[in-house]
Amino acid sequence: MNPRRPAPGELLKQAIAERRGIVVAGAANALAARVIEQLGFEAVYLSGAGITNTFYGMPDLGYITLGDLAQHTAAVRDAVELPIIVDADTGFGNELNVRHTVRTLERAGANAIQLEDQVMPKKCGHFDDKSVITAADAASKIKAAVDARHSENFLIIARTDACAVEGFEAAIDRARLFIEAGADMTFVEAPTSIDELRQIPQALSVPQLVNVVIGGKTPTLDAAEYARMGFSIVLYANAALQGALLGMTKALTHLRESGRLDEDSGLVATFAQRQRVVGKPS
Repeated sequence: MNPRRPAPGELLKQAIAERRGIVVAGAANALAARVIEQLGFEAVYLSGAGITNTFYGMPDLGYITLGDLAQHTAAVRDAVELPIIVDADTGFGNELNVRHTVRTLERAGANAIQLEDQVMPKKCGHFDDKSVITAADAASKIKAAVDARHSENFLIIARTDACAVEGFEAAIDRARLFIEAGADMTFVEAPTSIDELRQIPQALSVPQLVNVVIGGKTPTLDAAEYARMGFSIVLYANAALQGALLGMTKALTHLRESGRLDEDSGLVATFAQRQRVVGKPS
């Protein structure tokens, strides 16, 4: 008799508990999620910024809805077997909205969601001029999320954007409140120095996530260095999107300038590669 394969949520929970700095790549859609899975990553992060940029062609300023997010989550769940972490922004409102968000995304196939303490509508964590709700209100929303989940393997990741608004120590204090409210993991967004990065896993009792925004405010280090600091997840939420944007620009610039684009140009995946990613038999 074959042993039972652990469910995606169990795999994610175990990987986070090990605190070994797993690199998690973000996807904006199911196609990107398939690429991430086929390259051997252990989990996929469904990026709110990525969905907003690709679905609407707009900046990450709180434009997407829960319906948009649930639709993309379900599509990714159908496309891959990896654990899925979903960026649920502010939870789309107050505690009642957060409860609905958790139930909706858990049914859609998410294994973890990230909730943040920004004023709604939120902004990208590496934009300026952010605002946060009170620490007590944010903790209440985290408790509502914890209480709403059905499975104990559905993880609540609590993010604070208070570094840029109230300072680093205030952000750590908020993360502690979120842990008291039941968060399985916390995420102090946009620390700006290596010293601050080192302090985060030491100061907080639950596993930690570091968000590496390419071109953003947080220092970029090797994943092994983040792991030595004690981080559980090293998130590259939009590396695939930024790579795809550069690739599209190069391929289409060549097409516009030359009037021709072939498989041997080195600028595009081959027809066979494209079909293989989406699972079409030969």
